[in-house]
Amino acid sequence: MEQTRARVLVVDDEANQRSALASMISGWGYETQAAADGLEALDRIESFKPSVVVSDLMMPRMDGPELLRRLGEIEGAPPAIMLTAFGSIETAIEMVHNLGAYWFLEKPLQPGALRILLKRALEHGRLEAENERLGRQLSSQGVLGEMSGSSAGMKEAFILIRQVAPTSATVLITGESGTGKELAARAIHGLSPRAAGPFVALNCAALPETLIESELFGHEKGAYTGAVERRSGCFELATGGTLLLDEIGDMPLATQSKLLRVLEERKVRRLGGSKEIAVDVRVLASTNANLALAKSEGRFREDLFFRLNVFQVHLPPLRDRIDDLGQLCAAMLPEMNARHSCRVTSISPAAFDILRNHEWPGNVRELRNALERAVIIAGHDEIQPAHLPRFAQAGLPAQPESALPTLSVSVGSTVAQAERTLIEATLRHTDGNRTRAAAILGISIKTLFNKLKEYESSALGQ
Repeated sequence: MEQTRARVLVVDDEANQRSALASMISGWGYETQAAADGLEALDRIESFKPSVVVSDLMMPRMDGPELLRRLGEIEGAPPAIMLTAFGSIETAIEMVHNLGAYWFLEKPLQPGALRILLKRALEHGRLEAENERLGRQLSSQGVLGEMSGSSAGMKEAFILIRQVAPTSATVLITGESGTGKELAARAIHGLSPRAAGPFVALNCAALPETLIESELFGHEKGAYTGAVERRSGCFELATGGTLLLDEIGDMPLATQSKLLRVLEERKVRRLGGSKEIAVDVRVLASTNANLALAKSEGRFREDLFFRLNVFQVHLPPLRDRIDDLGQLCAAMLPEMNARHSCRVTSISPAAFDILRNHEWPGNVRELRNALERAVIIAGHDEIQPAHLPRFAQAGLPAQPESALPTLSVSVGSTVAQAERTLIEATLRHTDGNRTRAAAILGISIKTLFNKLKEYESSALGQ
């Protein structure tokens, strides 16, 4: 017997078909109820609380598409399988991708296909509910995905992310550089029904105008000089998943018009290609620019702006949520210890005061870089003021004691001798950890290895 406690609501205006379908599903071990149209189905959903809805498409009073729209407004609504005798690819895309149906089946039904879909829809609904529960639990603790923060601005962002993630809506993520816009996009993807699909990010500001279209849409062999083989673009690579267009405000106007067409038609044509390729991609966009201003100045297409700005999530700068600093540092330290084989346990009060008083123009990205450097230099125990970058200490009184050992070099030593003394002292400080030593010295690990080989050869030659 399958899913004996699961409930299925059957919605069909034909009494005989409704009764036969409910009877068949009951025979598979499900508890069933039936409704004659969408309006009755909404009443039954409130009292019956089904795990899955199986609904006809064409019905009086309220049809299948309108029922789907109304379900989309209900928090925790069950997944819906739509049935119709007038099936087509266009209808399937509309039902599944635009209106949020779980899947689509044509009549006459194949019982085996429906039985499999019911099991999958139940599992899908269970995972969505679990994701929602975990999302609420973690965001109430100030954590969502790889983001941390309990400030009002971050709590609002977390709420918006949880609300929009299960939908298929396009999302515009705004905020200054370094606030974590890609992390927000990954959180949306991870909490969405597409979580098992690929997540592809394209930085629109990092590519020249001549290459961005190839990266987005792909190209055929010989499409332009240097196109020596066929290459899929980001839309194809992200099919079944999510595509993040990072720094969308820097996309050239000519490319913007082509992007708009893809978003509206869900088809791409590779550069140099003759056929269109259907793509199933959820698009997220992020920007540190004021797109409304860019639109008014003619630097960003108005129609694309409205197409992308369906749902907006704003991430506040670190200076406006400085109370999140301790939580951010606590979340980052274990990861950095593991990455660099360090054992830093905490940040000293004096060092933390320095962090709190810094302006953080680079936001969370700048904090991460500063903390990573401090972990590498400290190696173990507490991070002290001397471990922090100089820019983070600007304007603060000098620290009375250095947390790093001092080094004396006699006058008359050669530069090579002084360099060797410094390298050997740094290795002693890091307990022989060459990766940390190279980071402290500001040289590559390869350079450090070459220096150590040179010293070994010198010692053997004596």
